Amino acid sequence: MTLPVPDPDRTCIVTGASSGIGKEIASLLAARGLGVTLVARSEAKLQALARELAVRHGIRSEVVAADLTDETSRNRIADVIHERGLKVNVLVNNAGFTTMGPVSQSDPAAEVAMVRTNVEAVAHLCSLFVPGMVEQGSGAVLNVASLVAFQPLPGQAGYGYAASKAFVLSYSHALRGELLSSGVTVTALCPGTVETGFAAVAGISDEEYAQFMPSFTWLSAEAVAKAGVDGMDANRAVVIPGTANRVLAAAGWFTPRSVLVPALAKHHPPALRK
Repeated sequence: MTLPVPDPDRTCIVTGASSGIGKEIASLLAARGLGVTLVARSEAKLQALARELAVRHGIRSEVVAADLTDETSRNRIADVIHERGLKVNVLVNNAGFTTMGPVSQSDPAAEVAMVRTNVEAVAHLCSLFVPGMVEQGSGAVLNVASLVAFQPLPGQAGYGYAASKAFVLSYSHALRGELLSSGVTVTALCPGTVETGFAAVAGISDEEYAQFMPSFTWLSAEAVAKAGVDGMDANRAVVIPGTANRVLAAAGWFTPRSVLVPALAKHHPPALRK
Protein backbone atom coordinates (compact mmCIF):
# COMPACT_ATOMS: atom_id res chain seq x y z
CA MET A 1 0.00 0.00 0.00
CA THR A 2 1.40 3.42 -0.97
CA LEU A 3 -1.17 5.86 0.40
CA PRO A 4 0.14 7.54 3.55
CA VAL A 5 -1.10 6.90 7.05
CA PRO A 6 -3.21 9.66 8.64
CA ASP A 7 -1.24 12.53 10.16
CA PRO A 8 -2.78 15.75 11.53
CA ASP A 9 -0.07 17.86 9.89
CA ARG A 10 -0.46 16.33 6.41
CA THR A 11 -3.14 16.92 3.80
CA CYS A 12 -4.39 15.60 0.48
CA ILE A 13 -5.07 18.29 -2.13
CA VAL A 14 -7.99 17.48 -4.43
CA THR A 15 -8.77 19.91 -7.26
CA GLY A 16 -12.20 20.03 -8.83
CA ALA A 17 -13.51 18.77 -5.50
CA SER A 18 -16.88 20.49 -5.53
CA SER A 19 -18.62 17.79 -7.57
CA GLY A 20 -18.28 14.61 -9.61
CA ILE A 21 -15.11 12.53 -9.52
CA GLY A 22 -13.21 15.04 -7.38
CA LYS A 23 -15.88 15.07 -4.69
CA GLU A 24 -15.93 11.27 -4.59
CA ILE A 25 -12.13 11.01 -4.42
CA ALA A 26 -12.04 13.48 -1.54
CA SER A 27 -14.70 11.44 0.27
CA LEU A 28 -12.75 8.21 -0.19
CA LEU A 29 -9.52 9.75 1.11
CA ALA A 30 -11.36 11.18 4.11
CA ALA A 31 -12.89 7.76 4.78
CA ARG A 32 -9.32 6.46 5.14
CA GLY A 33 -8.74 9.04 7.87
CA LEU A 34 -6.68 11.37 5.69
CA GLY A 35 -7.04 15.12 5.95
CA VAL A 36 -8.14 16.86 2.76
CA THR A 37 -7.75 20.27 1.19
CA LEU A 38 -10.59 20.86 -1.25
CA VAL A 39 -9.92 23.13 -4.23
CA ALA A 40 -12.38 24.53 -6.77
CA ARG A 41 -13.95 27.87 -7.68
CA SER A 42 -17.21 27.33 -5.78
CA GLU A 43 -16.34 28.10 -2.16
CA ALA A 44 -19.89 27.48 -0.89
CA LYS A 45 -19.96 23.92 -2.26
CA LEU A 46 -16.47 23.25 -0.91
CA GLN A 47 -17.37 24.50 2.56
CA ALA A 48 -20.45 22.28 2.67
CA LEU A 49 -18.43 19.23 1.64
CA ALA A 50 -15.63 20.07 4.09
CA ARG A 51 -18.09 20.21 6.98
CA GLU A 52 -19.70 16.94 5.91
CA LEU A 53 -16.38 15.10 5.68
CA ALA A 54 -15.11 16.49 8.99
CA VAL A 55 -18.24 15.37 10.81
CA ARG A 56 -18.54 11.98 9.12
CA HIS A 57 -14.90 10.92 9.31
CA GLY A 58 -13.41 13.05 12.07
CA ILE A 59 -10.70 14.42 9.82
CA ARG A 60 -9.23 17.86 9.25
CA SER A 61 -10.78 19.33 6.10
CA GLU A 62 -9.60 22.55 4.48
CA VAL A 63 -10.97 24.72 1.68
CA VAL A 64 -9.08 26.86 -0.82
CA ALA A 65 -11.24 28.57 -3.43
CA ALA A 66 -9.11 28.98 -6.54
CA ASP A 67 -9.39 29.63 -10.25
CA LEU A 68 -6.97 27.14 -11.79
CA THR A 69 -6.73 29.11 -15.03
CA ASP A 70 -4.86 31.80 -13.08
CA GLU A 71 -1.22 31.38 -12.03
CA THR A 72 -1.55 33.73 -9.05
CA SER A 73 -4.56 31.80 -7.79
CA ARG A 74 -2.65 28.52 -8.09
CA ASN A 75 0.33 29.93 -6.20
CA ARG A 76 -2.07 30.99 -3.44
CA ILE A 77 -2.94 27.32 -2.84
CA ALA A 78 0.67 26.67 -1.85
CA ASP A 79 0.76 29.83 0.26
CA VAL A 80 -2.38 28.84 2.18
CA ILE A 81 -1.09 25.31 2.78
CA HIS A 82 2.16 26.76 4.18
CA GLU A 83 0.30 29.30 6.35
CA ARG A 84 -1.75 26.49 7.87
CA GLY A 85 1.39 24.57 8.79
CA LEU A 86 0.50 21.61 6.58
CA LYS A 87 2.55 19.36 4.33
CA VAL A 88 1.07 17.73 1.24
CA ASN A 89 1.31 13.96 0.99
CA VAL A 90 -1.27 13.40 -1.77
CA LEU A 91 -1.98 15.58 -4.81
CA VAL A 92 -5.03 14.83 -6.96
CA ASN A 93 -5.14 16.88 -10.15
CA ASN A 94 -8.76 16.28 -11.08
CA ALA A 95 -10.07 19.66 -12.23
CA GLY A 96 -10.79 19.89 -15.94
CA PHE A 97 -13.37 20.69 -18.57
CA THR A 98 -13.96 20.33 -22.29
CA THR A 99 -15.12 22.46 -25.16
CA MET A 100 -17.06 21.01 -28.09
CA GLY A 101 -17.16 21.63 -31.80
CA PRO A 102 -14.63 22.23 -34.58
CA VAL A 103 -11.64 24.49 -34.04
CA SER A 104 -12.79 26.64 -36.96
CA GLN A 105 -15.81 27.68 -34.87
CA SER A 106 -14.16 27.72 -31.45
CA ASP A 107 -14.07 30.48 -28.85
CA PRO A 108 -10.37 31.30 -28.40
CA ALA A 109 -10.83 32.38 -24.78
CA ALA A 110 -12.58 29.12 -23.88
CA GLU A 111 -9.89 27.06 -25.62
CA VAL A 112 -7.10 28.83 -23.76
CA ALA A 113 -8.94 28.51 -20.43
CA MET A 114 -9.30 24.78 -21.03
CA VAL A 115 -5.60 24.33 -21.70
CA ARG A 116 -4.70 26.40 -18.65
CA THR A 117 -6.89 24.16 -16.49
CA ASN A 118 -6.24 20.77 -18.07
CA VAL A 119 -2.52 21.18 -18.85
CA GLU A 120 -0.93 24.20 -17.21
CA ALA A 121 -2.49 23.66 -13.79
CA VAL A 122 -1.42 20.00 -13.68
CA ALA A 123 2.21 20.85 -14.42
CA HIS A 124 2.21 23.88 -12.13
CA LEU A 125 0.70 22.12 -9.11
CA CYS A 126 3.05 19.18 -9.51
CA SER A 127 5.97 21.64 -9.61
CA LEU A 128 4.66 23.31 -6.47
CA PHE A 129 4.04 20.21 -4.36
CA VAL A 130 6.14 17.29 -5.65
CA PRO A 131 9.43 18.78 -4.35
CA GLY A 132 8.06 18.70 -0.80
CA MET A 133 6.98 15.08 -1.22
CA VAL A 134 10.44 14.16 -2.48
CA GLU A 135 12.03 15.96 0.46
CA GLN A 136 9.91 14.01 2.94
CA GLY A 137 10.50 10.76 1.03
CA SER A 138 6.85 9.86 0.51
CA GLY A 139 3.74 10.94 -1.34
CA ALA A 140 1.32 10.10 -4.11
CA VAL A 141 0.11 11.97 -7.20
CA LEU A 142 -3.09 11.12 -9.06
CA ASN A 143 -3.52 12.95 -12.36
CA VAL A 144 -6.93 12.55 -13.98
CA ALA A 145 -6.53 12.12 -17.73
CA SER A 146 -9.17 10.44 -19.90
CA LEU A 147 -9.86 7.54 -22.22
CA VAL A 148 -9.44 10.01 -25.10
CA ALA A 149 -5.80 10.48 -24.10
CA PHE A 150 -5.07 7.40 -26.24
CA GLN A 151 -6.34 8.94 -29.50
CA PRO A 152 -7.02 12.23 -31.29
CA LEU A 153 -10.66 13.27 -31.20
CA PRO A 154 -12.11 15.52 -33.92
CA GLY A 155 -14.64 17.87 -32.40
CA GLN A 156 -12.58 18.04 -29.21
CA ALA A 157 -9.40 18.63 -31.11
CA GLY A 158 -6.68 21.18 -31.70
CA TYR A 159 -5.08 22.25 -28.50
CA GLY A 160 -8.33 20.97 -27.06
CA TYR A 161 -9.61 18.31 -24.72
CA ALA A 162 -8.20 15.08 -26.17
CA ALA A 163 -4.81 16.67 -26.75
CA SER A 164 -4.79 18.12 -23.23
CA LYS A 165 -5.49 14.71 -21.73
CA ALA A 166 -2.80 13.13 -23.90
CA PHE A 167 -0.43 15.60 -22.25
CA VAL A 168 -1.60 14.55 -18.78
CA LEU A 169 -1.01 10.87 -19.57
CA SER A 170 2.44 11.45 -21.07
CA TYR A 171 3.43 13.86 -18.30
CA SER A 172 2.35 11.35 -15.64
CA HIS A 173 4.43 8.58 -17.21
CA ALA A 174 7.49 10.83 -17.38
CA LEU A 175 7.07 12.15 -13.83
CA ARG A 176 6.63 8.60 -12.54
CA GLY A 177 9.92 7.65 -14.19
CA GLU A 178 11.71 10.57 -12.55
CA LEU A 179 10.39 9.64 -9.11
CA LEU A 180 10.99 5.88 -9.13
CA SER A 181 13.47 5.88 -6.25
CA SER A 182 12.03 8.83 -4.35
CA GLY A 183 9.18 7.22 -2.41
CA VAL A 184 6.68 9.30 -4.40
CA THR A 185 4.27 7.54 -6.74
CA VAL A 186 2.38 8.83 -9.80
CA THR A 187 -0.81 7.37 -11.24
CA ALA A 188 -2.83 8.49 -14.25
CA LEU A 189 -6.57 7.85 -14.08
CA CYS A 190 -8.16 7.51 -17.52
CA PRO A 191 -11.95 7.23 -17.25
CA GLY A 192 -14.31 6.86 -20.17
CA THR A 193 -17.75 8.45 -20.08
CA VAL A 194 -18.75 9.27 -16.51
CA GLU A 195 -22.25 10.01 -15.27
CA THR A 196 -21.46 13.53 -14.03
CA GLY A 197 -23.15 15.84 -16.52
CA PHE A 198 -19.66 16.65 -17.87
CA ALA A 199 -20.74 16.52 -21.53
CA ALA A 200 -23.93 18.47 -20.88
CA VAL A 201 -21.90 21.38 -19.49
CA ALA A 202 -20.10 21.51 -22.84
CA GLY A 203 -23.39 21.56 -24.72
CA ILE A 204 -24.01 17.94 -25.72
CA SER A 205 -26.80 15.79 -24.35
CA ASP A 206 -26.42 12.32 -22.83
CA GLU A 207 -28.63 11.01 -25.64
CA GLU A 208 -26.30 12.39 -28.31
CA TYR A 209 -23.22 11.05 -26.58
CA ALA A 210 -24.79 7.63 -26.04
CA GLN A 211 -24.90 7.21 -29.82
CA PHE A 212 -21.11 7.49 -29.85
CA MET A 213 -20.25 5.84 -26.53
CA PRO A 214 -22.63 2.95 -25.70
CA SER A 215 -24.26 3.13 -22.30
CA PHE A 216 -22.56 -0.09 -21.12
CA THR A 217 -19.22 1.79 -21.17
CA TRP A 218 -20.51 4.51 -18.82
CA LEU A 219 -19.54 4.43 -15.14
CA SER A 220 -20.61 6.36 -12.08
CA ALA A 221 -18.36 8.98 -10.53
CA GLU A 222 -18.19 6.80 -7.42
CA ALA A 223 -16.88 3.80 -9.39
CA VAL A 224 -14.28 5.88 -11.20
CA ALA A 225 -13.10 7.53 -7.99
CA LYS A 226 -12.74 4.17 -6.25
CA ALA A 227 -10.73 2.80 -9.16
CA GLY A 228 -8.46 5.84 -9.02
CA VAL A 229 -7.85 5.74 -5.26
CA ASP A 230 -7.34 1.96 -5.28
CA GLY A 231 -4.94 2.29 -8.22
CA MET A 232 -2.99 5.02 -6.46
CA ASP A 233 -2.81 2.88 -3.33
CA ALA A 234 -1.55 -0.07 -5.40
CA ASN A 235 1.05 2.15 -7.14
CA ARG A 236 -0.35 1.52 -10.62
CA ALA A 237 0.96 3.68 -13.45
CA VAL A 238 -2.34 3.87 -15.35
CA VAL A 239 -5.89 3.08 -14.29
CA ILE A 240 -8.64 2.66 -16.91
CA PRO A 241 -11.90 1.83 -15.11
CA GLY A 242 -14.12 -0.73 -16.85
CA THR A 243 -13.23 -3.66 -19.09
CA ALA A 244 -14.96 -2.16 -22.13
CA ASN A 245 -13.01 1.06 -21.72
CA ARG A 246 -9.71 -0.81 -21.54
CA VAL A 247 -10.58 -2.45 -24.87
CA LEU A 248 -11.46 0.95 -26.37
CA ALA A 249 -8.19 2.45 -25.12
CA ALA A 250 -6.20 -0.31 -26.79
CA ALA A 251 -8.15 0.12 -30.00
CA GLY A 252 -7.60 3.86 -29.99
CA TRP A 253 -3.88 3.44 -29.33
CA PHE A 254 -3.13 0.79 -31.93
CA THR A 255 -5.49 1.70 -34.80
CA PRO A 256 -3.66 3.58 -37.58
CA ARG A 257 -4.51 7.28 -37.48
CA SER A 258 -5.31 7.21 -41.19
CA VAL A 259 -8.21 4.89 -40.35
CA LEU A 260 -9.18 6.14 -36.90
CA VAL A 261 -9.37 9.89 -37.44
CA PRO A 262 -11.74 9.87 -40.45
CA ALA A 263 -14.01 7.41 -38.64
CA LEU A 264 -14.15 9.60 -35.53
CA ALA A 265 -14.70 12.73 -37.59
CA LYS A 266 -17.70 11.03 -39.19
CA HIS A 267 -19.33 9.71 -36.02
CA HIS A 268 -18.20 11.79 -33.02
CA PRO A 269 -21.15 14.13 -32.18
CA PRO A 270 -19.17 17.37 -31.59
CA ALA A 271 -17.32 16.94 -34.87
CA LEU A 272 -20.65 16.88 -36.69
CA ARG A 273 -21.57 20.37 -35.50
CA LYS A 274 -20.51 22.35 -38.53
